[in-house]
Amino acid sequence: MRIAFMGTPDFAAAALAELLAARHEVAAVYTRAPRPSGRGHKLKPSPVHQLADAHGLDVRTPKTFKSAEEREAFAALDLDVAVVAAYGLILPPAVLDAPRHGCVNLHASLLPRWRGAAPIQRAIMAGDARTGVQVMRMEEGLDTGPVLLSEIVEIAPDDTAGSLHDRLTRVAAQLAPRALAALERGALIETPQSEEGVTYAEKITPEEARIDWSRPAARVDAHIRGLSPFPGAWFAAGDARVKALLSRPADGRGAPGEILQADEQLVVACGEGAVALLTLQRAGKRAQDAATFLRGFALTAGERL
Repeated sequence: MRIAFMGTPDFAAAALAELLAARHEVAAVYTRAPRPSGRGHKLKPSPVHQLADAHGLDVRTPKTFKSAEEREAFAALDLDVAVVAAYGLILPPAVLDAPRHGCVNLHASLLPRWRGAAPIQRAIMAGDARTGVQVMRMEEGLDTGPVLLSEIVEIAPDDTAGSLHDRLTRVAAQLAPRALAALERGALIETPQSEEGVTYAEKITPEEARIDWSRPAARVDAHIRGLSPFPGAWFAAGDARVKALLSRPADGRGAPGEILQADEQLVVACGEGAVALLTLQRAGKRAQDAATFLRGFALTAGERL
């Protein structure tokens, strides 16, 4: 099929690689423009951009599709379908309707739960037992279109956003060519989303990432794992801001935020129970296990975080 691919991060690049391997004709690749990265603030192309360049594909990086020129350039591609995965731009009706079979989206949740920008993080933070990847026909609303294909993924008790992201990325990459093969055969069945159970995966704000020790230990643990490795749940220790990147529920009780143990382990009391902080990171430093961190950053039992 003649397609356009629209995506930006690693999650999307894996799907593009599978579509190329399936020998679909990729007329153009749309991705976000290169952004400053690293200490030198050099412009770095997105993972999708890098993969497209390696295959000699036509790469386009519009800031929006508000201009008639951009919409007309897209329509002129004469597409069978556009495949969208974590692109980062809103597509207007003129773009959604231009390909013969419209636009399909790879979304990392079980819709209608966790529509929006951060479905992987939100699923873990909420304590969900499962999530998945769905191929959805795109409509003008936010992730409201009918589901075409779906695969469920269990969330493990020790999953972080990073580990779950990697599993969902592999699932999405496999679903993308399956969806196009079924579309080409006319074998896709559209299932409207339920009007019940709708939740929205809003972007994570820096203040929201701060750990609230008054919550039960299970919720604090889910909060930490759901924000690891990025942006990282954090707490204040004196004047320092410290990220907690991995944790597990632990035995113990005390005032919320009270350090119960600070030797080979760092155990902190919550509103109910306690959590052991297993991996920590100070600003400008590498992530460290708790024992190594505590040798370089003095914390004592009885302190309040």
